[in-house]
Amino acid sequence: MDNRYDCLKLENQICFPLYAASRAITKRYTPLLKELDLTYTQYITMMVMWDKKRATVGEIGEKLFLDSGTLTPLLKTLEKKGYIARDRNKEDERVRVITLTEKGESLKDKAVSVPPSLAKEVSLTEDEAKTLYSSLYKIISDLG
Repeated sequence: MDNRYDCLKLENQICFPLYAASRAITKRYTPLLKELDLTYTQYITMMVMWDKKRATVGEIGEKLFLDSGTLTPLLKTLEKKGYIARDRNKEDERVRVITLTEKGESLKDKAVSVPPSLAKEVSLTEDEAKTLYSSLYKIISDLG
């Protein structure tokens, strides 16, 4: 038997379980985030805003590994919902500055239940979760 093709077997790919796990987790977020009227990408954007309060589109994109073409429509939607304000930087008109609004800040109180709700659905110990987190960020760092 020719073993040189073993690398092409799905069960030998690290990318496939990463992809499948990401899809499964995102799917589990959907009903939780529906209550907040957020998509997953909007939710992670709000997580950045709850932390930073004010950031440029570039800073948000860097944190989320998203480009401005993906972020711009998402940020416009969050602005329409009243969660953020988008303004031009006074020193450089090309730069968009995003600011968390009071309404956006108050959404944080509802969102605080999301992580523990999802954690209940994943049977990882705290140590396993920390190891997985570190491993995933190592991959991101290596490939980024």
